[in-house]
Order: sequence, then C-alpha cells, then structure tokens
Amino acid sequence: MAVEGLTHEEAQKLVAALDCWAFTRDAEAIGRTFEFDDFSQAFAFMTQIALLAEKHDHHPEWSNVYNKVQIELTTHDAGGLSMRDMNMARAIGDLLT
Repeated sequence: MAVEGLTHEEAQKLVAALDCWAFTRDAEAIGRTFEFDDFSQAFAFMTQIALLAEKHDHHPEWSNVYNKVQIELTTHDAGGLSMRDMNMARAIGDLLT
C-alpha cells in the first residue's frame, strides 16, 4: 500500500514543531542524534524505540556508537517524508519526557 508523501512546505512546518529534528538527505528524511551517559542507557533507548517501531509499523534507520544514537526517518514507499515519519519522531521524543 502506497503512503502519501508530504509536500516540502508541509514537511517544513511539521519539522519546525519537532524538538531537535532536522532535514537530512536533501530534505528526503529527518534526523536527530541522541546522547546518553553511557552505552547501557543508549541501548535501553534503542530497545524502547524498537517496540515503538513495531507498534507503528515504521522502522528507523539508525546507528549506535557507545552513548550516541543517530536516527533517520524517511518513508521509502512515499519516496521521502510522510506523516509516518512525523508521528514516529514525536513518539521517539515522548520517550524522553
């Protein structure tokens, strides 16, 4: 099932409302880096995101180096950003509050 992509203008407004997320890949994705005290905290955060990803059926592209987790979100079916990315970014941010 195809997912409807956002226009650049829609994406700009939505990204502006997200805390610390920014465009990556020529505005075809959004990204954020999270930093924790140590590896255990970073890995625990990734575990929480993995559960969210399954629930939302939307999986991030990510990497982890020691206490840092770098995440990019894009919707391949839409050829760029969609509401799935914005909702996932918001849900990830909510884990920190």
